[in-house]
Amino acid sequence: MPRRAPFKEIPGSITAPKGFWAAGVFCDIKRLGTGKGSNKGPKRDLGLVVSEVPATVAGMFTTNQVCAAPVKVCLSGVKRGTARAIVVNSGNANACTGAQGLQDALAMASTSAQALAAKVSPRAIGSAMHQPHARAQQRGRRIPAEQVLVASTGRIGVSMPMDNVKRGILAAADLLGNTPEHAAQVAEAIMTSDTRAKQIAVEFMLDGTAVRIGGICKGAGMIQPGMSPVGTRPASRPLHATMLCFMTTDAALERPTLQAALTEAVANSFNRITIDGDMSTNDTVLLLANGLAGNARLAGAAVRKPNSIADCGLRIADFENSAPGGRFARNLAVFQTALNHVCLELAKMIVRDGEGVSRFVTVRVSGARTFTEADAAVRAVANSALVKTSWCGGDPNWGRILDALGYSPAKVVEEKTDLGYSLPGRKRIVVALRQGRPTKTPFRALCGIVAHREFDLHINLNLGRAGAVLYASDLTEAYVDFNKGDVSDPAAMGG
Repeated sequence: MPRRAPFKEIPGSITAPKGFWAAGVFCDIKRLGTGKGSNKGPKRDLGLVVSEVPATVAGMFTTNQVCAAPVKVCLSGVKRGTARAIVVNSGNANACTGAQGLQDALAMASTSAQALAAKVSPRAIGSAMHQPHARAQQRGRRIPAEQVLVASTGRIGVSMPMDNVKRGILAAADLLGNTPEHAAQVAEAIMTSDTRAKQIAVEFMLDGTAVRIGGICKGAGMIQPGMSPVGTRPASRPLHATMLCFMTTDAALERPTLQAALTEAVANSFNRITIDGDMSTNDTVLLLANGLAGNARLAGAAVRKPNSIADCGLRIADFENSAPGGRFARNLAVFQTALNHVCLELAKMIVRDGEGVSRFVTVRVSGARTFTEADAAVRAVANSALVKTSWCGGDPNWGRILDALGYSPAKVVEEKTDLGYSLPGRKRIVVALRQGRPTKTPFRALCGIVAHREFDLHINLNLGRAGAVLYASDLTEAYVDFNKGDVSDPAAMGG
């Protein structure tokens, strides 16, 4: 029997953990000529996420050398270790906007800090929402602008309409609440070309204490995130519309532990997806942990064992712990497992909602000499335009897949390569290629699998023990039509 997950999914996403509040509003940030996606009428386009108390913060950021102003602000904020709020907008990326863009991002943080200080303060936000006298007592208590993180998504190279943004921040601060509906407002506010909001929350136990993690994300195009904690590419590792993810937890963790947990979770989720192979200027993942669950503070780090290519961290045994032994190590592994699940489910939602996507394909490479080579091989296949268009047509064209493997930096020996297809969750793999030669599997049987909206592609290089997984999509006419733009119609231009 499959091992039972140590957590359960619950409603509420980012407001499910104790002490988090949210609100989203429409303030008309998008302008004529700033592209498709969020021109959906008065769709909410600005959101606030607030913690009752200063929260420990961790982040992962784009490694694109062209980096948006909000990312630069967040990089500094995360280094300080604590945060109280996140302000985020859609409709404008505030990228490639120079010194003015940086000033605008800082102004979003300071305006938010002022608006929140006038409404709420640590541990008083709940009562202040319903008791005017409590709100009055808390007025004037300062929230440092440095504790407000900023994120943006939308058209690149367009100045922010700051009058609208500031008006939206003030309106959102007035509407803060902790219901699932308030969380859904922010999930809507961050959407651009997304067709649906993406949310999840889980609850689990740490030594008898109920702990929750909630998250929202957005993304549908310009998707192949390659994020790191400091926004720079590790020289020894390959690269992994803008994707944004905001997560909250009421767990108590030391900051290095929180960052290590987020780095591990992102490495096996958001950095394992691709829609079109493009890395955004704005990719951001933020995790706030306010400790209000009251668990014993987690320290140390839990990391996945080498060469594990499981596509979700449901098994606590998959982790090695550098924390002290016993219950502390197990608690950390439980938290890591739950966080991995939240990140992976959100990442898969992004691929399934990709621009023009009609197929969700899990590409699995095994038998590589090293993880670096496995990763190179899986990305070559998943990002090949010829492979992706064949998936769109329901064609199990293994010749194109072999071609992509061959030009990848990975070591590939044609005569040793196996290739097959399966349906998700099924053990039976229908083999199309064994040791570089076609099998006798009928073409119709292969087509029957690839015709499904979701299927798995299995590649075994038979050269080693390393493997990698990538969650990918097909390439359709709808993607091209959406992104090609029309210079005669500025509103049709892409982001």
